[in-house]
Parts: sequence; C-alpha cells; structure tokens
Amino acid sequence: MEERRKPNIVYVFADQWRRQAVGIRNEDPVMTPNMDRFASESMVFEQAVSCTPLCSPHRAALLTGRYALSTGVYTNCKTGLDMRLSPEETAIGHVLSGAGYRTGYIGKWHLDLPEQNREEHPLSGAREWDAYTPPGPGRFGFDYWYSYGAYDQHLKPHYWENSPEMVKVDQWSAEHETDKALAFLREHGGKQEPFALFVSWNPPHSPFELVPEAYRDSYADKKLSPHSHRANVIVQDPFLIHTGEEVDGGAERLDQASRDYFAAVTGIDEQFGRIMDELRELNLLEQTIVVLTSDHGELLGSHGMMAKHSWHEESIGVPFMIGWKGAIKPGTTDVVLNTVDIMPTLLELAELPLPDSIEGSSVADFLKKGGSSEEAELASRAAYISAFPGRMEAIESFRAAGLEHLHYGWRGVRTSRYTYVVDKGYFAGSETRRLLYDLADDPFQMKPVSLKSATEHPVAQLLEVRLREFLDETRDSFSL
Repeated sequence: MEERRKPNIVYVFADQWRRQAVGIRNEDPVMTPNMDRFASESMVFEQAVSCTPLCSPHRAALLTGRYALSTGVYTNCKTGLDMRLSPEETAIGHVLSGAGYRTGYIGKWHLDLPEQNREEHPLSGAREWDAYTPPGPGRFGFDYWYSYGAYDQHLKPHYWENSPEMVKVDQWSAEHETDKALAFLREHGGKQEPFALFVSWNPPHSPFELVPEAYRDSYADKKLSPHSHRANVIVQDPFLIHTGEEVDGGAERLDQASRDYFAAVTGIDEQFGRIMDELRELNLLEQTIVVLTSDHGELLGSHGMMAKHSWHEESIGVPFMIGWKGAIKPGTTDVVLNTVDIMPTLLELAELPLPDSIEGSSVADFLKKGGSSEEAELASRAAYISAFPGRMEAIESFRAAGLEHLHYGWRGVRTSRYTYVVDKGYFAGSETRRLLYDLADDPFQMKPVSLKSATEHPVAQLLEVRLREFLDETRDSFSL
C-alpha cells in the first residue's frame, strides 16, 4: 500500500503580538478581517501562552519543545552574553527534513550568538544583537534560510541567505517576507515531497512607529484610548519595563503607541491574507496545516508597563489558531497550550516520531478528534511559565552579591482559570512575592491574592505543588 503523503506545514508567527489584539476577541480595537476569517476556519486556543515571554527563549522552546533552562536560552541572544541555541539540540527542522520535507525559515531568527561578541567588524556587517548564521548545524535543519538575527528597522530591513553578503531591502519587513513566502509556496506547492515553511515577522515589535502610513491612516480617526477597553492600563511617565528599565510615558505617547501597534497588526493581517489566498489558489488547504500565532505579547500600558517578560496576560498570552481543512474541526477551546507543546503537536499531526528530548506534550489527538470528551480530559492541563534575570546590570548585581542569577526572576503555573507566581526579583535583595490570580473573577489581574506562604490559600497550595514538580522536571534550583 502506498504511504499517505505527509501534510505540509505553514507556521506564521509575529513578534510581540498579544492575544488581545485580534478582532474576533473584541478586546483591542484592532481590525483583522483575514485573521478573523481564519479563526472561523480553524481551532482557536483561547488559553495559549508563551512559556518564557521573550524573543530568543520562545524561539528556542518552539523549535526544540524544551524549556529555557534545558536549552540554555533563558534570555535574549545579546552582545556581552554567551547566549545561543546549541547546534547539538534536536529541532523540529531536523525531524521534518529527515522525513523528506523541504524546510524553509523566513524572517527574524534571534537564536545565534551576536557576531560582535566574537569580532568587532564581522564580514557580514552585523552589528549589536544581530548575526548571520551560515549554512550548517546552526540552522537546525532548515534548507532555505532567508533571515537575520535581531534588527528592528522594519521599514528598511536586511537579511542573509547563504553568504555573508547582506541583502538590504527598502520595503516593510512583513510585506517583503511575505513576498518571499509566496515564492516558496509557488516553488514547492506542486512537488511530490511535502514542505514546512516558518515565517517569522518582526512587527508589531517596537519601534511601533515603523509601520507603513497606509496602515497608520486606517486608525487616524478612531478613538483608541486604552482606558476604553483595558481597565488595567495605568498611564504614567515614565512607563516601566518589568525587568527594571524606564521608557517615556504619558497619555499622548501611549495613545500614539497604541495606534501604531494596532496599525502594524492590521498590516500583518493583510500579509497573512496574502498567504492564505496563495494556499487557496494553489489548492493546498486540504494538504496543509496552517498555524498563526506569536512569540509573546505586549503590555502596552497595562499595569503601568510596556514590553513583555512579566507574567501578566498581556505579556504571556498569545493568539494561537491552527487549521487543516477537513482534518481539524473549527472551533474554540480553553485547553491550555504552552510553547513547548507546539513541536510535539505538529509532529504528531504529521505522524512523525517525537524526539526523546521533548519536554512539552502534544494535543494532536484533541485536534484530530475535536470532541468534548477529549477536551474534558485536557481541562486540568497546566503551563509552566518562567523568566530569568538576563540584563547584564541584573546579572552583575547577583554576581556582586555572590548569588547565582538563574535562581531568581519568577516562576509560575498558568491553568485555564488561575495564574500562580513566585517572584524573587531581578536584582539582589528583592523580596519574594507569591501572587495568585483568579482569571475568571479578575480577568484584568487587578486584584491578586498576595501570600507569604502557599499554605494560606488552598488553590495556591495545589499550584505550588505543581510548580515544584515543574522545577524538578526542568532541574531548576529556584527555591520555593
């Protein structure tokens, strides 16, 4: 009997796009008609989270199905820090290419050691956090690689392919990367072997203002005050970033940042629509698993903060929609999905073997069966969430105190109803906090139960037991 053809995979993810910023959710006042249509054709995970809400840790967990301490990528790959995803890791690209897939990766990579950590003037022209990753083990099984490390000039991006020669582009990065994605689909869509394409857009990542005027104009006359839709927004000047930095604040700056952020989301919505139109044109939807998601969220003034790296829903919460025409029944689910669960889920959907190294768990059976009984079985799923001091100032603070910085930061458990966090801080001398949020009664996380001990609250006591299990499983020396 002839073996059934494996499904194609198109995995599209944006950077810093929060779960709330999708039109169908009626939370952020954002226009996303193409994403809304896809949501009606796919399974929408309402409780998807980023296990470590930061760019490099998420990407490492996505590709390997492993947590931050296991991969060693606990913070961003940055200048001054020896941080990269080890080429010895087994990634989804390895499994797919080994199974005969043509694999491609387009857009932001941010998994390699910045080249200026090794030499002041690298041949590639990479500066600061950026890096060219040459063909070989550092590309983790991706045959076609049109990418860069970390570079936030969205209107004038650059890329590398198979040589250190930088490709400079005068086009919005998300649009250009979508052009490249469409070319990949046209090249491989009619071939016998399956393909897997990962498209990694940088927008709506800051700087928010670097978005084409056409998208900004679409929000020019709209009332977008964050106070009108997010009760937890605190306008202050300066705004804080959870890891200790300050950024310019005030109501006027927040209003403009919100408009630009939503404009970028509308922009990537248009690009996603182009990808879906191409898949329809090529008659590939019945043969292709399509995922639309993000690496982490954006606080955008919630709790008086900007950026990410906190345990709040605007930071850890990501959109996650997965469609496969005729194979995955459309709908919505409250099943908790964590970053480390994505790799095993995709591989099981494609009926491919799972590497022993994976630490996440698949929800492929639920997606294929789509029944309420399967959902009920998964109702008790919990996601392990974490963050670690990664700024050099913070690391040096712990070193000066004779402490190991990886034993600090925060760790938590996110279930479909609760978030429980133990926070030990980002600098030496911080007080330990225990916070319990009931997301059903307090969706904006404005009334946490503050505890000195988990034994003071029955839910916290149960969740701390689960948190301790996660710490043991990941060999984390964070003390409770």
